[in-house]
Amino acid sequence: MDSMFYQNISLESPKPFPYLNNVHAEVSNRTLPIALQYLEESRNGIAFEVSKIDDVQDVIALLDAGADHVRVTDVQAKQISAVDNIDQKRVVLAQESSKNVVPAEKLTPQTSAQHLLAGAVSDRPDGLFSTLVVDERGIALGLVYSNLESLTESFKTGRGVYHSRRRGLWYKGDTSGDVQELISVSLDCDSDCLFFKVRQKGRGFCHLERSTCFGEYRGLSRLEKTLKSRKESAPPGSYTARLFNDRDLLNAKIKEEATELCEATKKDHIAFEAADLMYFAMTKCIAEGVDLADVERVLDNKDKKVKRRRGDAKPAFLQTNDGKSNGRASLNGNREKSETIKEAASVPKDQDDAAGVDRKGMIKMTRYTKSRDSTATITEALKRPSQRSTDMIMGIVKPIIDEVRAGGDKALLKYTHKFEKATSLTSPVLRAPFPVHLMQLPEDTIAAIDTSFANIRTFHAAQRESKPLEVETMPGVRCSRFSRPIERVGLYVPGGTAVLPSTALMLGVPAMVAGCKKIVLASPPRSDGSITPEIVYIAHKIGAESIVLAGGAQAVAALAYGTESTSKVDKILGPGNQFVTAGKMLVSNDTTAGVSIDMPAGPSEVLVVADKTSVPAFVASDLLSQAEHGVDSQVVCIAIGMNDEQVTAIESELHRQATALPRMDIVRGAIEHSVTICVDTVEEAMDMSNQYAPEHLILQCDNAEGASKLVENAGSVFIGPWTPESVGDYSAGVNHSLPTYGYARQYSGVNLSSYVKHITASRLTKEGLRNVSGAVMKLAEVEELEAHRRAVEIRLAHMDA
Repeated sequence: MDSMFYQNISLESPKPFPYLNNVHAEVSNRTLPIALQYLEESRNGIAFEVSKIDDVQDVIALLDAGADHVRVTDVQAKQISAVDNIDQKRVVLAQESSKNVVPAEKLTPQTSAQHLLAGAVSDRPDGLFSTLVVDERGIALGLVYSNLESLTESFKTGRGVYHSRRRGLWYKGDTSGDVQELISVSLDCDSDCLFFKVRQKGRGFCHLERSTCFGEYRGLSRLEKTLKSRKESAPPGSYTARLFNDRDLLNAKIKEEATELCEATKKDHIAFEAADLMYFAMTKCIAEGVDLADVERVLDNKDKKVKRRRGDAKPAFLQTNDGKSNGRASLNGNREKSETIKEAASVPKDQDDAAGVDRKGMIKMTRYTKSRDSTATITEALKRPSQRSTDMIMGIVKPIIDEVRAGGDKALLKYTHKFEKATSLTSPVLRAPFPVHLMQLPEDTIAAIDTSFANIRTFHAAQRESKPLEVETMPGVRCSRFSRPIERVGLYVPGGTAVLPSTALMLGVPAMVAGCKKIVLASPPRSDGSITPEIVYIAHKIGAESIVLAGGAQAVAALAYGTESTSKVDKILGPGNQFVTAGKMLVSNDTTAGVSIDMPAGPSEVLVVADKTSVPAFVASDLLSQAEHGVDSQVVCIAIGMNDEQVTAIESELHRQATALPRMDIVRGAIEHSVTICVDTVEEAMDMSNQYAPEHLILQCDNAEGASKLVENAGSVFIGPWTPESVGDYSAGVNHSLPTYGYARQYSGVNLSSYVKHITASRLTKEGLRNVSGAVMKLAEVEELEAHRRAVEIRLAHMDA
């Protein structure tokens, strides 16, 4: 190849020689920069004829940049032999080279294929060449066949094109879309097998939609494929999405894992910490568009490096405040000076990930003892997994809400297409009467929903006020209070990792009992645009006007402001992720929206109070029932007066049950930041519970009724061994829409009063006005509100006229 020819070729169509190994080029002083450019851009091997280069340091620069070989003069060879770190096998005397060199400008796709196959020998009677196809990293994807015609087409199109023994010329991926970009073609050591290196697109090479014909990727290749998929599909606000979008968080995790790797000493611990560091380092690569092949190419080129760095580390990483070298100071930065935020664990990356697992491989909550660990330690352990900062969330949510408010249905559909992948939807609303075929359910599911519906209705109907409150505060002054239903309510039913018809029941039945005239549900649709039939059936039973087919902040905006298809509501109720909660808070603070909300709500949580009378299997099952909600959930067990053997029995049972759960990976993510705290007395346990203010409080201890009298802060309490939290979630009758994240100190869970407003009334007789007039006029005078005072004075004068 002429170096000037490389500089002048068009990049609009593929050229044959970039796909060939053993490219040779003559380099002079004038074309040296072009040669270095080729080494930077090319992924294939090249040898340079450098006899026309005057300075041997320029030759060394070519070797250092990755040239496979240089063909040199005798004088150059002697000069290079005196240089350290150079593999002399990469230095060849020009006269010793017997390579037949074909000018690159004379190469065409066909002549390239002819030259490559000129020395090849097929071992098949049909003349086809066995062809091993590998990815950028050299991992085998599959075995196919090639001939001169297919090889020519590969060079012409820059794609993987092969010969099918049944169909002839085979353009890989034309039907499935799983095409291949050609990187290089070469022969094996015996010249009887072609070696295609490609960049595989789509689902994979295999017709079974797997990465390779030999099974799925493993190790780093599997991690790379998983991360690329998660980058495209991670739900907004999820931990994975945050890692890709929040550089500060990702950089902090990389520094954290690097520190822990530095501190590891045992073989299994080092392997574990190295795997974690590789995971987050690979996440950064994928976030920035860097492939594993790019990293490995740099590693391979390092092996060719001639110029070496000094064998030391940067000073900032060597010195701590006391001058000793431990590599720790710079990794931590100002960690001690800034607030430490406890991050939610990610969903375990694979079966070898240690999230929520101790050194022995048990799924286990961290254990603390009140009498041994400091108050500060326990307080820190009880911190909920952090949510993204309010400013950051609002920065994401507000533009979405503003766009839906201004753009209506069009904007709402845009976000549903984007986040839920329901691109087939043409309307964002499903209106009543709902089609029967959308409510097709098994009879036992219908029976379960109907039973829960009846119990929830009974409990909430009992909360109705039998009659208005009326009292005479002084003779002739009667005050009363009566309730009226909120006219229009919007009920948010989350989607995400679990189908939640129970939430539709808990929100919808009280709205129906209260007599709300307009009930609008909102729930994210499935990717095919449909809503789960359970939710449609419940919407029908409660008399809902419509179902908004959207989730997140965009659904909140549609309910708050209305769109062409969505009715505006007066109050929004229902749980959701950080973005739903932020959206609810934002619209409730907008006076132009004229909408209120039920409460701030976050990830689910439970606190179980247990003692030696508790059944370990019961305690473990209650903890896991909340841990399976999501990786940002938190579960807490407070063990009263239990010895090590008794606590271990609960831990063993938790591990046994968790490993049998279909959502075990999610459970492990939640267990990573969940704790067991050992205390001596029930008073200590209840004091700790009241400080924590759990969403769900389960009392599985001796005299649970007595312990319930000590409850000050909790969303809902479950008393005794026969009251699992799940009965409250579904069918007992109490509501499961409850305050989380410590808001049980200020808020109640959803109940009938959440759907009504109380209106007060006053009715005075002449006598009553005379009796109260003195106090009214005096206070109005004190506040200097003369019109208030005169409203009473004028009436008194009228009486006396």
